[in-house]
Amino acid sequence: MTKVRALVLERQHELAMRDIDLPMEVGPGQVKINIHTVGVCGSDVHYYTHGKIGPFVVNAPMVLGHEAAGTVAEVGEGVINLKVGDQVCMEPGIPDPNSRASRLGMYNIDPAVSFWATPPIHGVLTPQVVHPANYTFKLPDNVSFAEGAMVEPFAVGMQAATKARITPGDTAVVLGAGPIGTMVAIAALAGGCARAIVADLAQPKLDIAARYQGVIPVNIREKGIVEEVGRLTEDWGADLVFECSGSPKAWETIMDLPRPGGTIVVVGLPVEPAPFDIATASTREIGIETVFRYAHQYERAIALMASGRVDLKPLISETFRFEDSIKAFERAVEGRPTDVKLQIRMDA
Repeated sequence: MTKVRALVLERQHELAMRDIDLPMEVGPGQVKINIHTVGVCGSDVHYYTHGKIGPFVVNAPMVLGHEAAGTVAEVGEGVINLKVGDQVCMEPGIPDPNSRASRLGMYNIDPAVSFWATPPIHGVLTPQVVHPANYTFKLPDNVSFAEGAMVEPFAVGMQAATKARITPGDTAVVLGAGPIGTMVAIAALAGGCARAIVADLAQPKLDIAARYQGVIPVNIREKGIVEEVGRLTEDWGADLVFECSGSPKAWETIMDLPRPGGTIVVVGLPVEPAPFDIATASTREIGIETVFRYAHQYERAIALMASGRVDLKPLISETFRFEDSIKAFERAVEGRPTDVKLQIRMDA
């Protein structure tokens, strides 16, 4: 164990910048990374404000942060795909490679997965981390650390787009214009959708999403989303509906949005039970797909970013110094409508 500086969630509502003992020995197949940029994720904020997410409860001090990029500082025995000095981003979930889920290619739902900043696993808001080389991905020269730290949330959008089985020219509806909803819309457009109708209550978030070609913003304080989708599709409905708000209320009318035979992709996780209209889903043969994190998406996400097809830089609202990490979380808790993604730079 090595004593390092870190942002520690001591317990619900209590953060501290302090020294903590973390493992820093580099074993076979591992790399040590100097952390450069870490994104503030909604789950990090949720642990801070609520102390738990579902069955994952903060029972002991935990380092926060899982959206990260940095530079390889040391490589362990057997590592051939990375070298010291490589700029990288890291997939935060480490599954058991021999589990049945992993062998089926669904390692994201491996019950034994260890995921940064998910109790009791520490996150990476600290200067260095040791991580498996197999889950560490080299960044192309034209992809910055800030963008590299966005690969993790964008991978969720990529997973959603993949599960949707997009056909070129599809019309998508995205409910929720937060960080994940906007990235789902971007991924859906990159995957072949002709347009993405993005609905939210916050006009500033819609304005940010509308910067992307193909996004049609709908402020549901002013217009009904069912009526707008009907108008835009000649009352046929959308091919795909991505539920990213996590609001149970979205499920009251969601079955009115897809066309017959369309698909709903569930990305947001409601805290409370949501109503589900089984009869309409059955009589219209509406497919339901679900998303939990991602699997096999990092290389594809990085390739899209490197190609110039996907630019996530407009989603970065503000960057804080490492020593100001608590301020960054206090800002995130405010939930400003103009904020999409806050980041923390270790060297700023």
